[in-house]
Parts: sequence; structure tokens; C-alpha cells
Amino acid sequence: MDTRGLLTDAFHRLPPLVRHLADGADDHLLHTRLDEDANPLAWLLWHTIRVQDAQVAELAGREQVWTAQRWVDRFGLQLDPEDHGYGHVREQVARVRVTDPGLLVGYQDAVVAMVDDYLAEVDAVELGRVVDEGYDPPVTAGVRLVSILGDAYQHLGQAGYLRGILERSR
Repeated sequence: MDTRGLLTDAFHRLPPLVRHLADGADDHLLHTRLDEDANPLAWLLWHTIRVQDAQVAELAGREQVWTAQRWVDRFGLQLDPEDHGYGHVREQVARVRVTDPGLLVGYQDAVVAMVDDYLAEVDAVELGRVVDEGYDPPVTAGVRLVSILGDAYQHLGQAGYLRGILERSR
């Protein structure tokens, strides 16, 4: 397996996880917070997908799926269209209300399609392209992709743990 295949496989493992976590989730599962500063399931899933979208779109030089395909309108959140959750305080977290968990699944599927388009063009030169010189060593496109995946898997693990707690507490 080459690097492109490995990255594609890693990104393709995300939609089934989102689908599993969103499937059958009601308002209680989606929006319950374990304490006032904890992130609920809906926020964790939304943020995970938004970060993939925002960061891969930037790497690819494309408009985010969130705005290009009007997911921003479908979700109807009271947030700036460029917002993806970094640095959210409790009031902002509370604004991420999802009435249909299928929206999360659909958005994740749309994002992974955009990621596929980008990865189809990726080669060693692109993976080595410096995208952020603010670090030592500078961040390359390849390192950024690994970081996006690490963040996604971490948040989806948190979401799975949270959903399990909430399901057992009923």
C-alpha cells in the first residue's frame, strides 16, 4: 500500500464511525453534557467533521463543503459560517443543536468525498509542501493530514465513550 492508499483508508474509516455514533441518537444522546463544560455528542461529531472539512479544503485550495454544498444552511446553527469549534466556550458549544443525526452522517460523507478528490491528486511533492512555517520543524501537508486524522480519531473515541455512558445511565 502506498501513502495515498494509506491516507485514503484512514479517512474512509471515519464515516462508519460517525454513522455508528449518530445512528438512532435522540435529543438526550445528542445534547446531554456530563457537566456544564463538557462537550455533548452532537458537538463532538460536528466539530470532528468541520475540522476535516476546513483543514483539507485549505490544503486543497478549495471552498469548504460546509459552505459550497450549503451544509451550513441545512444545520442552521447560530454560528459564524467559518466556525469549526476550536476554542468554543460553553455558550458556543450549546449552540450546536442537531435535530436530525442524519445531517452529521451526510455531512461526513460529503467531506470524505472532497478528501478523496484531494487525495487523488496527492503525490510526494504535495505531501512535503510546507503549509505552516510557524512551527519547528515547519508543518507539511502530510503532517497536517496525519494531525487531522489524529484529532478525528480522538474526538470520535470521546464521542463513543460519552454515548456509552449516556446509554447506560438511562
